[in-house]
Amino acid sequence: MAFLLVGAKVVSSRMLNDRECCILLKLYWRESLLLLLALAAVVVVFQLPPLAQDPSYHQFFDARTLFGVANFCNVSSNLAFVCVGLFGLWHLRSIQSGHLKTAYLIFCSGICLIGLGSAYYHYEPTPHSLVWDRLPMTIAFMALFVMVLADRVNARVAKLLLWPLLSAGLLSVAYWYWTELNGQGDLRAYVLIQFSPMLLIPVMLLLFAKGVMRTAWLWGTIATYGVAKVAEHFDEAIFHATGMISGHSIKHMLGAVAVLWVVLSFPVNNDENARE
Repeated sequence: MAFLLVGAKVVSSRMLNDRECCILLKLYWRESLLLLLALAAVVVVFQLPPLAQDPSYHQFFDARTLFGVANFCNVSSNLAFVCVGLFGLWHLRSIQSGHLKTAYLIFCSGICLIGLGSAYYHYEPTPHSLVWDRLPMTIAFMALFVMVLADRVNARVAKLLLWPLLSAGLLSVAYWYWTELNGQGDLRAYVLIQFSPMLLIPVMLLLFAKGVMRTAWLWGTIATYGVAKVAEHFDEAIFHATGMISGHSIKHMLGAVAVLWVVLSFPVNNDENARE
């Protein structure tokens, strides 16, 4: 965060007195709050006992085979991610905000990989295939967080955090899979990677000045993601209510819509400079 850069410069020159500390906290209270929330999320998650993967997670209600494809609806609904990811990559040429381009490119690429990895997993749901579903999801979540951080808080700090956070996301899946192979899976790190951006992004939208990414579309992303998780929870009930599609398939399509809102949050040919 910005206050970390300021703090490093000050400490290197002289010790701060109480009055100067108060001034810094007043200037950077938003950054301080964001950092405290991130640290609190880490502490809370790792205070929990290890979170094992429920074996029933792999038992989706709609297991119909259509056109020779097992679990057809849960497989085919992932095409929405591929389509939106490709649209996002096409949209990249119109984005002039250079400080966001790298994270945006990684985000859209991750979304395409989610479509492929999730389709592979749902064709044959096992802990082994689930790895390829979760790996690209961590890429997308971390890239989205870095984009909003760069846009609303500090572009330099976001640039420094991009690759460490992407690595942390991939390692969270590797750690879960390693513990799964050793007989007691632990999802805590993965849960932190997936849900902490959904906690911190609304905070950034509320506390920091508007940037290049349009606020209404980002709120749409948060809201649509929430509805998608509800649909996932009511997988069987939604299938009984509709008679043709399950909550999990709807979750995939809503997830793709949430991604679309992120893409559309970027105005075309916007040449605003990064906030340093």
